[in-house]
Amino acid sequence: MVVDDGCTHRGREAVRAWLGRTSSEYSYTTTPLSAVPHDDRHWTVTQRLEGDFPGGTVDLAHAFTLDEDGRIAGLTITPCG
Repeated sequence: MVVDDGCTHRGREAVRAWLGRTSSEYSYTTTPLSAVPHDDRHWTVTQRLEGDFPGGTVDLAHAFTLDEDGRIAGLTITPCG
């Protein structure tokens, strides 16, 4: 499951479609800013995106939930600040 831009994408096919759309819609670079573990299954990674999207620069928090095998089970992306 991925939550991004107010929309929830559930299941492998929906997440693949979201990833394909978001990776080709704009050109951008990412700069990692921080990675914070909250416990063994929850992390927040913050990145700065710079590109040709509206606003041109944004810092995003990526809140990851991992399953028992260490695979990503959920991801919520929100703007920082």
